[in-house]
Amino acid sequence: MAVEKVRSSYGARADEYTEYLGSVEAMAAEDRRVISEWAATIRGRALDAGSGPGHWTAFLRDHGVEAEGLDLVPEFVGRAAARFPDLLFRVGDLESLPVEDGSLGGILSWYSLIHTEPERVPSIIGEFARCLHPGGTLLLGFFEGPRIEPFDHAVVTAYFWPVDALKKELARAGFEILATHARTDQGSRPHGAILARLETVRRP
Repeated sequence: MAVEKVRSSYGARADEYTEYLGSVEAMAAEDRRVISEWAATIRGRALDAGSGPGHWTAFLRDHGVEAEGLDLVPEFVGRAAARFPDLLFRVGDLESLPVEDGSLGGILSWYSLIHTEPERVPSIIGEFARCLHPGGTLLLGFFEGPRIEPFDHAVVTAYFWPVDALKKELARAGFEILATHARTDQGSRPHGAILARLETVRRP
């Protein structure tokens, strides 16, 4: 099962990942800008869905957001809780979030869908929609490419997504697209980001 593969693969490398990629300082300046600007617009609680070692959850907290983290990998949750003891981190699956309907003002899904088989992505986006209140926002970060296709990631198989393909999935779940970003940094794979708002009136 792919979920178990992701959990075990990241669990085995949690220390290495936390050391090299577990700080916002290790992230691109443009990512910090996009996330901080989004954080300023959140009204209500936020969930860092796929929080890893917790650095983005803490970043949201530092920008005035009432945030908590959730991750599939127990080793990440343990490290995040130890690093940021004032924040709540839980183990959980993105397809079944431990969140009440319409209770969140924002969800950050920053590279948390990259290992998800494409056929499962609509289910997760639908779960994000369930958890947000009308007008709540979702910020997605992902590997951008001309088509949906797998590639050999350093940890476990990941997928490229075209911006337009994810926009369509978001629209089907009741989201309005507010902004998109795409760039390629030197030495890195192409990056994409989408900011979307759950519509206050669902389309029939």
